[in-house]
Order: sequence, then C-alpha cells, then structure tokens
Amino acid sequence: MDIEVAKRLQQTEEYYFSKKLREIDEMNRNGSAVINLGIGSPDLPPHPEVIQVLQEQAALGTTHGYQSYKGAPALRQAMADWYDRYYHVALNPNTEILPLIGSKEGIVHICMTYLQEGDEALIPNPGYPAYSSAVTITGATPVSYALTAENNWLPDFEELEKMDLSRVKLMWINYPHMPTGALATRALFEEIIAFGLRHNILICHDNPYSFILNDNPQSIMEVPGAMEVAIELNSLSKSSNMAGWRIGMLVAKESRIAQIMRFKSNMDSGMFLPLQLAAAKALSLDSSWYSELNAEYKERREKVSAIMDLLECTYDRNQVGLFVWAKIPSSYQDAYQICDDVLYKAHVFITPGAIFGTAGSQYIRISLCAKPAVYETAIERIKQALK
Repeated sequence: MDIEVAKRLQQTEEYYFSKKLREIDEMNRNGSAVINLGIGSPDLPPHPEVIQVLQEQAALGTTHGYQSYKGAPALRQAMADWYDRYYHVALNPNTEILPLIGSKEGIVHICMTYLQEGDEALIPNPGYPAYSSAVTITGATPVSYALTAENNWLPDFEELEKMDLSRVKLMWINYPHMPTGALATRALFEEIIAFGLRHNILICHDNPYSFILNDNPQSIMEVPGAMEVAIELNSLSKSSNMAGWRIGMLVAKESRIAQIMRFKSNMDSGMFLPLQLAAAKALSLDSSWYSELNAEYKERREKVSAIMDLLECTYDRNQVGLFVWAKIPSSYQDAYQICDDVLYKAHVFITPGAIFGTAGSQYIRISLCAKPAVYETAIERIKQALK
C-alpha cells in the first residue's frame, strides 16, 4: 500500500546534507576516510562551567518534569542580560523573549504562524535553504531576492521596490550572512526596517553568527522602530559551541510572542530544565570566551584559505562567521563539479554554493569546524589529487 505524502511536502526535497552524508557514509564503509569540511557543526566543547551546571542540575531529583512553554525565568533573564550587554538592546524577559529548541525550529514556527496559501515570503539568494523549505511547507510561495558580490551580498532596495510586493507577508534576512560571511551595516538595518514598515512586511532576522570572527556583534533590534516590524532569531549553537544542545531564542514584541506561542505550544512540551540553566550560564560568560574562541577560528581560517588557494578560488578576506565562501575558477562548470572532484579524488567534502540558491552556483563554502591538523591532512590530499 502506498500512501501519498501531503501536498505541503511534494515540493520540499530532502536536505542536501542529509543525502550527501549518506553517500559519504558509504564511501567511509569502503575505506575512504572522507574529511568532512562541509557542515558548520562546532567541534569544540562548551565552557567547562556550562558542563558543570548541566551535570549538577541533572543530578537533582527535582529537575526532570515538564517545563513552561515560555522557558525558565532564569534563562529568559540571562537572554535579556546578554542582549543588553553585547547588543545594547533592552528586552523585557517576561514578554519579549521566547526560548527555542534551537533557532532552526523558530524559522518553521514563524512561517507556520504567519504564512498560508496565497502568501509570499522574500528569501535571500544565496541563503540558508531552511528559509525556502519552511515557507513552502506552509503552502506559501518563496520569492527570492538576489544578493551579489558587487553589492557586498546586501539587498538591493531599488530592485526590491520594483517587485510586486502585494502578497509578500514576511522577509527573511541573515547577517552576518550565511553562506557569504558578509556583514550588515547599521544603515542597512535601518533601511530594512523602513522597508518593512513602508510595505507592511514582517522582517525576520536570523542572527546566529554575530560573535564568530566579528568584533562588533549587531542586532537588528538596535534600530529604532525594529520591535514594531521585526523578529530576531538567535542561537547558542555557534557562539557557545552548543549546536547539539538545541538552544536558541526568538526576540519580538509581546503580541508576536503570544501569536507564535499559539503554534509552538502545540509542537513541544518545553525544554529540559538542566539544559536551560546551563544555557543561562553560557550566556553569562564574559567576553574573554568569545576572544579565545575567535583566536582558534582565526588559525583555522588561514588553513581554509590555503585550501581555497590550492583550488585557485577567489575570496574576500574580510568575511566573518563560521565558513569561508569563495568563487571557483572558470575551469569548472559549476560548484557541484569542483566539490565532487575534490570528494572523489581527494576524499574531502566541501559544500557547493548552489545549494544556497542559483546565485551560489559558481561558489564553494568550507567550514571552520575542524582541527588545524585535519585541514593540514586535507591540504596534502588535495595537493596529491591535483598533481
């Protein structure tokens, strides 16, 4: 018996990494020992004090029950303090912050709360594939807006204003940008907020990379008027080395938090309390944590740059975040070709930029989530493969 999948999934494909990792697993079973430089999953541990809080709280007999859908007060207060300390944004921890089981779920929660068939949502091209997938699942239509190297991977508002925006209900943005590593300016955030207010479009800013190789973390919520028209997602996955813990946050005005809770409260039963209390500890760490983390990433970025040089790719050395994004040489037809060439000849997996949209078809991305020695091995393999 064959049961057809729901209409909402018929245009939604399996995530590229999910399919590719199966192929890599098969290669490894056959002895290839593939080096995976594709996915941005931090390989470093959280701060020891974070682990200590988790262990101590999990050992108690009183921390294992269901928790509030809105998250523990201690975690919401820690999130508010963190926003105040690093972004200079004052938030009410009781009404303007919603802890999430990873910020990726927030993308779906926002789309399911506000979008339906007939609506449209603006999606960056290139951009994180989850935005388009989440929009499609709701029955709404993703409409891409182009980001180009010539415009520093920032939205072109002249082009946006030429579009038919009558059915556009929300717009996804993401700075520091993944995959390109581009930084937003305060002026850009001000222009985006003005654009959203002018066209009654909800601006959804996904902000998980602001502390990685970046000395000036920014939040769109710093801009006057942002709370009226914007939602921001943030995460401990990258900046606190807690990707597998699945801890994120959603920042918005009180009425929007309540609207999103109408969906979220039907999807989970709260987060394990020891995780929340450990996350609160992670958010309370001083800036030396980020300085030490970025010192490590700077060393790794030099190794990744050496790989890009070997592959004769060109790239901006000022990009930030957890990856290096580079344009491939003209000798390759597209990003898939060079990535498969490196995978099958050197047994090194790197990410084709085309999975982030058509604007990424001539680009590749390499993650900073491997030890320096691993990059050295990858460099030697690629040197041998290119002989």
